[in-house]
Amino acid sequence: MMTQRRSRTLAAACLLAATATLAASGCSKSETPDTSGGDSSQEAQAAESPESSSGSGCSLTTYGAPKLDLKDAVVGFSQSEKEANPFRIAETQSIKDEAKKVGVKKLLTTNAQSQLSKQISDIQDMLSQGAQFLIVAPLNSDGLEPALKAAAAKKVPVLTIDRKVNSAACKDYVAFLGSDFVEQGKRAADAMIKATGGKAKVAILLGASGNNVTTDRTKGFVDQIKAEAPGIEIVAQQTGEFARDKGQQVMEQLIQSKPGIDAVYAENDEMGLGAVTAIKAAGKKPGKDVKVVSVDGTRNAVQALVNGEYNAVIESNPRFGPLAFATAQKFYAGEEIPENVIITDRAYDETNAKESLGGAF
Repeated sequence: MMTQRRSRTLAAACLLAATATLAASGCSKSETPDTSGGDSSQEAQAAESPESSSGSGCSLTTYGAPKLDLKDAVVGFSQSEKEANPFRIAETQSIKDEAKKVGVKKLLTTNAQSQLSKQISDIQDMLSQGAQFLIVAPLNSDGLEPALKAAAAKKVPVLTIDRKVNSAACKDYVAFLGSDFVEQGKRAADAMIKATGGKAKVAILLGASGNNVTTDRTKGFVDQIKAEAPGIEIVAQQTGEFARDKGQQVMEQLIQSKPGIDAVYAENDEMGLGAVTAIKAAGKKPGKDVKVVSVDGTRNAVQALVNGEYNAVIESNPRFGPLAFATAQKFYAGEEIPENVIITDRAYDETNAKESLGGAF
């Protein structure tokens, strides 16, 4: 499990990331971006400013990498999943936009299409093409060792984003940039308690297995429910693989097998939106007969909140570009980078969904 809030040394990066402006291109393919009247400041991430930072950071010297000017460098970005998910669309576009803004000499991009073997070969191929710095969105927490070793052999630093790898920081990779997923689960539980009044039969739509996001979002939610809402019973936990169609399929089955379910916690918005479709098909009203809380902050989910078909969304900001490249610049300037750079995430509910819709991705 990742250590919380170890990002004090990225205060300068926080300022850079917070002031960066990105194109609002993280919508699903069927949508037209619209930021009018929205909170466009949410497009850029910011690192948290914790009260303390534990553990030693990773510097260029301790990592053993050569100095590099990003404007004269080949940078590689390895995306893990096909870009049918709005999170992945926004994430990739953010990396591309910031690379252009920073003036990176050449950006190589690959997509593993949810195949671990392909992500390994993608990274190895980018190294063969001369990549000197890598940004990797890991498919799983385990399994990327061959790719990480190949990068280490060439003294190419690796920055991981949005999912952690179970490898050695400042040896196999420089640092992890991402959310506190346990805290996301906890906040989702608090939102569920509020939506249900502390009494419900909840189904959890789990994310894909094999990564810390699913494990941590589940732990945060389950532990908080147990601690704060004894009247809420978790009656089912089943994976929806972070996919809308799978989430719909699983929810349809659960409605049949456990008709008493009146709330669902989906570990990403796509599964939550699939659940909404299933709930409607069963003749029930999502957001009313069955409360719905999920994690991500996609425009479709926030719109569902506006429409009264959702109850809360905990954001997981995918716009890693500004913070990733700010971190790289600090690293090459000789500054220490903490093992875990935890970003801030907002929450959406009925009180702010409409005004914040333009800032969703």
